[in-house]
Amino acid sequence: MVEVLFEDNHLIAVLKKPSVLSQGDRTGDEAIDSAVKKYIAEKYKKPGAVYLGLIHRLDRPASGVLLFARTSKALERMNEVFRTREVRKTYLAIVNDRPPKDEDILTHYLKKNEKQNKTYVYDTEVRGSKQASLTYRLAGRSERFFLLEVELHTGRHHQIRAQLASIGCPIKGDLKYGYPRSNEDGSICLLARRLEFIHPVKKEKITITAPFPAGDVWKLFRNVEV
Repeated sequence: MVEVLFEDNHLIAVLKKPSVLSQGDRTGDEAIDSAVKKYIAEKYKKPGAVYLGLIHRLDRPASGVLLFARTSKALERMNEVFRTREVRKTYLAIVNDRPPKDEDILTHYLKKNEKQNKTYVYDTEVRGSKQASLTYRLAGRSERFFLLEVELHTGRHHQIRAQLASIGCPIKGDLKYGYPRSNEDGSICLLARRLEFIHPVKKEKITITAPFPAGDVWKLFRNVEV
């Protein structure tokens, strides 16, 4: 079942659950784009192929707002919005260790290892690396965990996961980046909480927010304003 967060004639945003692919790949596993196409076909009684353009991706174990274009024109315009960074992308991450500072801008050089499907972090530029930047702030804490609000300035592969791990704060459940234990459902505690941008056609400000995931650890922070 598709949980729609925003929908008009140009765009559709849905809630991606953990472990679900953003887009079909060679594994043949279930992907949310197929479910969204089916939803549109049934709702609008479209007999032929449904157009759906993926504007951005979320890592498979993460959850949150996933935005698609319903027309090629909307896809082209939104790709430009993301390329020029005229979109505000806010994430929430739960970590086990308090970060070195309560608020900071992290700038690193990231290099993806294709075979491992993993990103490595460097303080200085190395061959094949790309500069990455984000801002985080400590938004909440419980007895055992810390909630970080993260604003992405670039959109690199596994960027939040790799950069937070590099400062000693791997995301809860993220074995790939050094967290010692997996979450029972295979997720990591990373939520694409909010997207803010100017609509490519209507020119209105659009804010799309994902609800907190189910689970006891997320319940610890439900009263935090993020």
